[in-house]
Amino acid sequence: MHERQKRLRIEKQIEQMKREDDQLEKEEQELAKEGEQIENEIEQLRRENARLKTLLACVDQLCFPPESSSIPPQSTEPDCGPSSP
Repeated sequence: MHERQKRLRIEKQIEQMKREDDQLEKEEQELAKEGEQIENEIEQLRRENARLKTLLACVDQLCFPPESSSIPPQSTEPDCGPSSP
């Protein structure tokens, strides 16, 4: 009888380990999906950042022209033009 109890206990442990292994596999798949999503979001943020840097450079160029420019650029925005006294 003692051997049978040992065997049942071992079988239960094996089943528990299988369940834990299945759970770990599911968690690993979820983490992989989350990792891919994060990578996609990072790439999207990089593109957006590059676009914003380009826009900022355009704003700087229009609102703050170089000193050497003899003719200020014409602006359609009232806040971007040269200050009037």
